[in-house]
Amino acid sequence: MLKKRFYYINCLQIFFLTVIVSCKSSSVLLPNKIPVKKIDNKVLLKKFDENKIEIKNFRSKVKVNYNDQKRKQQINIDLRIEKNKYIWMSANMLVPIAKLLITSDSISFYEKFQKNYINENFKSLNNLIGSNLKLLDLQNLLLGNPIHNLKVNKFERLKNNKYYVLSPVSKINRVKPIYFFDPNNFLLKEQRFILSENNLTLNIVYKKHQIVEGKKCPKEIEISLYDGKNYFQISLDFLRVNFPLKLMSPFKIPDGYKKMNLK
Repeated sequence: MLKKRFYYINCLQIFFLTVIVSCKSSSVLLPNKIPVKKIDNKVLLKKFDENKIEIKNFRSKVKVNYNDQKRKQQINIDLRIEKNKYIWMSANMLVPIAKLLITSDSISFYEKFQKNYINENFKSLNNLIGSNLKLLDLQNLLLGNPIHNLKVNKFERLKNNKYYVLSPVSKINRVKPIYFFDPNNFLLKEQRFILSENNLTLNIVYKKHQIVEGKKCPKEIEISLYDGKNYFQISLDFLRVNFPLKLMSPFKIPDGYKKMNLK
């Protein structure tokens, strides 16, 4: 009887061990050089959400290169971000040339060459370009996170031998987003937005990441826009990144500047 009892106990141990191991193999996602073929989308989305870059205050010098196939230009930008509050930029080419302030309600900008300015609310600008962008969307773009909330929409996985690629089953505000995640670290590698109605494709590629004060953030971002005829590219190189406890965002449109008509 004692031998039988030990036998049944051993069988139960083997059974539970088998169940635990099999559960782990289907629900625990580990870093890998290539994507795991058979893994539940919920597990993928949870892993990507766990590795989302969380930064409250962000400050950096950014070297910006612009190329529209006709001309190339380089400028330097002082960038400041406070989560859910604003994006502040000051551009310079040896001397200050422009400033930009984006809040949850409005986008304000002025440039010193032609002495023009923009001061529009977010809603009117979204109506103008046919989008539904929010401040947090733009902050996520700059900090290396997906623009859309991966928990809200239903996603399907697309075949790719190099990355985990996810796209929503249906379009979001007429836009078809595609997200590429690196299997080595589960960070966002690229987000692509296709607006087929206007033949527009916007790509944001996170070419390199860096670790600053224990936090992961983008080092190099390449943004490209193609409308079927014209191709624009902007590359961002983030230098001297830090996360201050407090940030200032001084912005005032100078007197005598002319308002630009965007319509």
